[in-house]
Amino acid sequence: MADSRERPHVLMMSEITADGKLTLKKGTSSKILMKYMSHETELLLHQTRAGCDAIMVGSNTIKIDNSFLTVRYVTGKSPLRVIPCSMADIPLASNVLGPEAPTVIGVSRKAPEERVQAIRDKGVHVVVAGEDRVDLPLLMQLLWKDFGVRRLMVEGGPTLNWHMLHHQLVNEIRLIHLPFIVGGADTPSLVGGMQIGSEDEMIRLGLKNFYLCGTNLVTEYDVQYRNATE
Repeated sequence: MADSRERPHVLMMSEITADGKLTLKKGTSSKILMKYMSHETELLLHQTRAGCDAIMVGSNTIKIDNSFLTVRYVTGKSPLRVIPCSMADIPLASNVLGPEAPTVIGVSRKAPEERVQAIRDKGVHVVVAGEDRVDLPLLMQLLWKDFGVRRLMVEGGPTLNWHMLHHQLVNEIRLIHLPFIVGGADTPSLVGGMQIGSEDEMIRLGLKNFYLCGTNLVTEYDVQYRNATE
């Protein structure tokens, strides 16, 4: 696990349905559900972005949503956009590769050089963090050391969320609750990849705040890792 003194403070923020889903079904954009957030909650989301040095999502989320990841609804600076993409196969037409805000693409050493160069040609930073796939603890250290990132917001999908939690890199979670039930055995939920064998392996949360933001319930938690080092 990365030294907590050498990595950003990480807030994971997401909208979820009453049954913990992020989208209507696998492969569909989360924007479909996000349009049901109240305006006050949209403002909260963008205020949170403006209060962070960087925002991170996974490359699959970019392929599905093609988000800009900028601050638009409030006054403030758009954060550095960070996309872990082990093989540098992010579509070159992706909005996050545009000039609206600076972007860092984290790749592995196995990423084909021609793809890496094509991303750099877009004026985007590429950092190598890991051998076969992006090493997230190492990427956090590089963001701290080379880009001055002290506070990072994660708006990830289930895969990125799981890896960030698995590596004990998330400090806080903020959830925007949407009053819908979606269902579906393979519909993406907040965290994927968890294959726990006992209750001792559960990641525990400490509820620290809850409130209505417009018509949406918002809950806030501290993440409480077992055997975490300070």
